[in-house]
Amino acid sequence: MKVNKLNVLSNVKVSDRYWHIKLDATSIKDSIEPGQFFNIKCGENDLPFLRRPFSIYRINKEEKTIEFLYLVKGKGTIRLTDVVAGEEVDVFGPLGIGFTLKPEWDTILLLARGVGIATLAALAQEAAEKNIKCIAILSARSNNDLLAAETLQGFGARVYKVTEEDGTSDVEDVKQLVVQLLTDYDIKAAFTCGSKRLSKLMQNAAETHHIPAQIALEEHMGCAMGVCYACVCDIREENGISSVRVCKEGPVFDLEKVVLG
Repeated sequence: MKVNKLNVLSNVKVSDRYWHIKLDATSIKDSIEPGQFFNIKCGENDLPFLRRPFSIYRINKEEKTIEFLYLVKGKGTIRLTDVVAGEEVDVFGPLGIGFTLKPEWDTILLLARGVGIATLAALAQEAAEKNIKCIAILSARSNNDLLAAETLQGFGARVYKVTEEDGTSDVEDVKQLVVQLLTDYDIKAAFTCGSKRLSKLMQNAAETHHIPAQIALEEHMGCAMGVCYACVCDIREENGISSVRVCKEGPVFDLEKVVLG
């Protein structure tokens, strides 16, 4: 991993709150895995001072491009929206530990909310490449925020949408849907990102149905290299609870080990 200046191919607004940026990744020689992230400098000025972590949305190996779907909510992401095609952005990565897909997991379940949907889109892409059937539950405030739904469907995933707008995203409603899908399909593994409430739901469901599960955690980061310890989370180990760095030991963890508040 190293710092690269990548050419911006496009950077467009795709909904009221989300933007989509596509970068030329020709200069990146490291393998990029779903679940990993890049720490991106959002401007050339002194402010914003810190980079922002962005999970991989799409990995285009033939085109040698990478894509990110990002929520605009602070000074960094607001500044990033000013970047236009033809300019360069300073990116550091790929960083962290990505998802694991085992060959025997021929059918997997994805559960994501908000921008966490983008994180699992790259996993659905890899699953399609490995002929793994993908069932996905996508949760959001509104249908307008379900931006990655078409992307997942394009990868062959069977997508179930739940939103606050439609009154279908309550945790109990999602729980019933999860149980139904675990019953209807021979799910071999589960993956989640974007909501601690839904992740806890999946944690309990995976334990009940005796299937492995993984989670991609989202945390505020300082250095993204494991030095500052700004992104610590608690993990259950054999000898008790230990604190680990999301940027270094994660962001992907075995769901059963993560202590969810």
